Amino acid sequence: MSETELSQPEADSQQLDEDDRLKPEFVRAVLDAVEEGDSEAARALVEPLHPADIADLFELTPHEERAALAKAITDLLDADVFAEMNDYVREDLIDALEPHQVADIASELDTDDAVAIIEDMEEDDQRAVLRALDPDDRAAIEEALSYPEESAGRLMQRELIAVPEHWTVGDAIDYLRGHEELTTDFWEIYVVDPAHKPVGTCQLSWILRTPRGVAISDVMKREQTLIPVDMDQEEVALRFQKYALISAAVVDSGGRLVGMITVDDVVHIISEEAGEDILRLSGAGEGDINEPIRLTVRTRFVWLVINLGTALLAASVVGLFEAEIAKFALLAALMGIVSGMGGNAGTQTLAVVVRALATNQLTSSNTTRMITREFMIALANGMLLGLLIGCGTGLIYGNLSLGIVFGLSILINNLVAGLSGVLIPVGLERAGVDPAVSSAVFVTMMTDCMGFFTFLGLAMLWGLSA
Repeated sequence: MSETELSQPEADSQQLDEDDRLKPEFVRAVLDAVEEGDSEAARALVEPLHPADIADLFELTPHEERAALAKAITDLLDADVFAEMNDYVREDLIDALEPHQVADIASELDTDDAVAIIEDMEEDDQRAVLRALDPDDRAAIEEALSYPEESAGRLMQRELIAVPEHWTVGDAIDYLRGHEELTTDFWEIYVVDPAHKPVGTCQLSWILRTPRGVAISDVMKREQTLIPVDMDQEEVALRFQKYALISAAVVDSGGRLVGMITVDDVVHIISEEAGEDILRLSGAGEGDINEPIRLTVRTRFVWLVINLGTALLAASVVGLFEAEIAKFALLAALMGIVSGMGGNAGTQTLAVVVRALATNQLTSSNTTRMITREFMIALANGMLLGLLIGCGTGLIYGNLSLGIVFGLSILINNLVAGLSGVLIPVGLERAGVDPAVSSAVFVTMMTDCMGFFTFLGLAMLWGLSA
């Protein structure tokens, strides 16, 4: 083993912590070198890093210092680093580059990564970069940009291996060895008919283990999962997960092979979509810590205003029972517990249902079963909580009637929460609205309004007073 190889673990230990994250002292050392104008020292520190770690370095660097860091280590900023970089951070750096520099980076990337860099640029900048690209690269990227955002057409790679079904294994091997311009990153070969429609796939391991004279059509697997070019990326990820795919062919409306999607792209999509759903439930927008403050404020403010409206609606329900609250002030202290417990129960159900919808576990064929299941869960939890809280309230305050009203309110609002947590996201999904975006607002409104109305209404009917 060489001296360099022996020292690599030691170098890694100086840069990364036990969770493979850049150490704060290492980041500070790099930025100090940049600030002092010592580009050589900065490059020496950064050079051993993996492209993904260099991308992390830029994300950990304050916004105002990124340009200086980029200037100091320009020769280390290759296409792989930009491909790993956070969207907002990458946009910052791209804005500082000339169109021909962006074109040079894009030409080194797979089509899907190049599109990710170019698609968020201003239209004038896009055109300038596209003009600076080679005609073949420009045509591929322009075609990708013509597809909807977050579709398979944007996600797919054009670089793939396709061979006719009348070839032999030996023909395929000679083709792979005789064309240096072919992509080097692939797991399987696609077999196509004369109309360039995929008819099967052939794994590299089969090619290597099969005699040269055997026909490709005798080795290939005819069953395959084809991805329509306009399919949403979330549905693409679900297909990869369901069928344990490593790669899949992408076809246009005519069934012709136009690209492929690989599992490394899908892993990123699965993580991204899961994070988006959680953040949308809270109305926090994209939740990216590198997102410009003005965008974050705008997104959160909209949902806070909507929440204000639902809170005013709940307050108006309380206003209907001013006389009862005035007669028995303890109602004011306890009614928040009823709505709060309902809100928690609704959130639990909502999280399960939104996840089930996102992963295609909940469909029209099992919606009734899901509603029944959540109703039974809500009924059981409501009875147990109602009994516990009702008995406790009756004993603590020495008022059996108050305990009964409190317990019944908890039970009823728990049922409302359970049904709302299912029916609202399912209804929104059927109406074509993303249930992760707006379900939480409506579920909270239902549990607050019904919690106050049930508790105070029962108190009025029961004739509770001090």
